[in-house]
Amino acid sequence: MSQLFADCISEIFEYLERDKNTLRSCLLVNRLWCEISVKILWRNVWNYSTYNYSILISCLPDESKEILNKNGIIISTPISKPLLFNYASFCKVLSDFHVKHGVERLLKNQQTISSQNLDYNVHIVAQEIYKLFMNQISSLRELHVDLLSMNISFTSYPGSINCLKDLSELSCRSNFYPEFFYQLSQISHNIKSIYIVFDYKVSDGLLDLIISQNNLKNLVLHQSHTHKVLTDIIPSLTELSNTLIKLGIYEIHDYIPLPLPSNLHELVLSFYYDFSEVSEDSFVELQHITFSQLQILRFRYACPRVEYLVNFLENNGENLKELYVEDGIQSLNSLNLAISEFCPNLKILSTSISDYESLKGIFNRCKHLESIKICDKYLILKELFNVVIKYSPKKFFQLKIYYDSQIELQLLPELLESFYDGWKNRTVSQNPFSLIIIDYYEKNNLMKNDENLKIIEKYIELGVIKNFKIIYYDENY
Repeated sequence: MSQLFADCISEIFEYLERDKNTLRSCLLVNRLWCEISVKILWRNVWNYSTYNYSILISCLPDESKEILNKNGIIISTPISKPLLFNYASFCKVLSDFHVKHGVERLLKNQQTISSQNLDYNVHIVAQEIYKLFMNQISSLRELHVDLLSMNISFTSYPGSINCLKDLSELSCRSNFYPEFFYQLSQISHNIKSIYIVFDYKVSDGLLDLIISQNNLKNLVLHQSHTHKVLTDIIPSLTELSNTLIKLGIYEIHDYIPLPLPSNLHELVLSFYYDFSEVSEDSFVELQHITFSQLQILRFRYACPRVEYLVNFLENNGENLKELYVEDGIQSLNSLNLAISEFCPNLKILSTSISDYESLKGIFNRCKHLESIKICDKYLILKELFNVVIKYSPKKFFQLKIYYDSQIELQLLPELLESFYDGWKNRTVSQNPFSLIIIDYYEKNNLMKNDENLKIIEKYIELGVIKNFKIIYYDENY
């Protein structure tokens, strides 16, 4: 029974992971609460303060402390009594960027440390902390490394095999030192998610690390400087076709190298932010490829030429459950007609709409649609709300729109109440409704209107509203 109670407390505390103040207050209740809270507070180095690094210095073995002393690095620590826990062993998310800056902050606070040798001292201290982590962490979950931070060969430290063998997520740059990729490919074979930022150079061993994984499910490739760096990487991904179900390619300029793994469930394509520099032929080959298991297709910032995408949907639209397309330059009216024709099983859709007849067509043919996000500079809210009430399918319950100066002028209390009242009285379905406002300018003026707040509270009490939320533009992705 005591173990069951401990498991329940632990499960509850997981919901407090981002609420550090509450977790710290739990430290003082009893031994059990303290132990559970400490494990969560020490899980992620992203959340470490200088105090955490002071504790880690206290945890260092004598040989590491001797190395610091020989280099003239004397760090006062807040602990005089024996430590209650093996704090380093609780770390599950490790980032060299955060370790570097955490140690840097610690040393800057130490008046005995010379600022002239700060970078060198940071490297020495971080090196010993990495030795501690590799030796004490039994199973690291996430690893984030960046050559711009520190070049420390921690994969060769004692204990690194046990520490890294069950790694499930890796984030790195393509030019990280080759020994790291080689050693990690010998240690970790069950990484499920890899995120790579590509620079001019692709180090030897990176491709071997990718294809050596037995259960890689999510791969994100982010081009950075050179446009053609992926030409040698992507065709090799067919060796992962039995496991890889999500592929993201970012900063696309010219074209997408083929072939792609055939059994993808999710494909995310993000074109270069300045779409004028993106080749019109970037999607020309991919338009004819069939992915028999593709369920989610997402374009960020812009989509390819509409005629290419229409051809792609004709081949792949029937299995799609989620489709995200927005474009501030080209009209998507013909694409919306294709969506209604070729994507009957959509549950979630994001698109630009200026023709409400095409929206009616989507509602009439996509009977499983539950949520739609609409981007349109000339949105007429009254017409949009009327179409949603009259034509949206039975399962539909969520509308997302962008909030700008034009919408601010239209979204008056009387229109908001009219919409919710119409939703309450519609005969097709009375699912509680969610209206999500994406506040592009981060003004949040809508929630400053007392009349709007009263209307929202009224229909929440009536059970008409499931959710009313304002999110910022960055949260939208």
